[in-house]
Amino acid sequence: MGKITCMVLDDDKIDCLTVLAFLQRYPHLECIGSFTSPGTAMAAINDRQPEVLFLDVDMPGLTGLQVREQLLDIPVCIFITAFPEYAVDAFDLSALDFLVKPFTAQRFEMAIRRLDEYIGLRRRSDQLSHTLGADVIFIKEGYDKKKIRLDEVLYLEAFNKYTCIVTADRKYTVLTPLNGLLNENAFRCFVRIHRSFAVQKNFVTRVGTADVDVQGRTLPVGRTYKDTLDELVR
Repeated sequence: MGKITCMVLDDDKIDCLTVLAFLQRYPHLECIGSFTSPGTAMAAINDRQPEVLFLDVDMPGLTGLQVREQLLDIPVCIFITAFPEYAVDAFDLSALDFLVKPFTAQRFEMAIRRLDEYIGLRRRSDQLSHTLGADVIFIKEGYDKKKIRLDEVLYLEAFNKYTCIVTADRKYTVLTPLNGLLNENAFRCFVRIHRSFAVQKNFVTRVGTADVDVQGRTLPVGRTYKDTLDELVR
């Protein structure tokens, strides 16, 4: 994949150093700047244009959310904060992940795996197109197109501007947001259960109050989507 450039902004010096220490565990992540002042950081970010921002939220002067609003051209933003109530606002600003302090090395590693997958998708985005037939989707893979029957798709997973199309055998990715796919007639049979997930109800094997099972895979149910659970048991 090559190097991924990133910058860290956190007004707490200890927290900033903690993020830098975690980043050192991943040699492919190249930190090209760390800051404790939003004002100082803005000029450097605009000048050097990193691929990834690790942003605190609650800071004097400019909050991390306000910084992100001004830097939406930066491909990836991962928020790190002690205030979980900012999560909805963070994801409205296309956050890739949202870590709540104090976080563990395992949780940070999950964020980095998600980051690596997303950057990999961006770097080959010219290959991620699709076309729809009556009951199939053709997904571009390099110079070839793979035909997938829609009745084989277990669920859809949002991934910022991309959507993962998951079958029993593997996961495919298209350069279309989840909302875009769900607005297409071919995907009207999918039920949205979470900001990041929509399921095909004939593959749902269990419906709980906070999650559902889809062919042995457990997916979360978002608080604002609990009313859709009734559609899964009709």
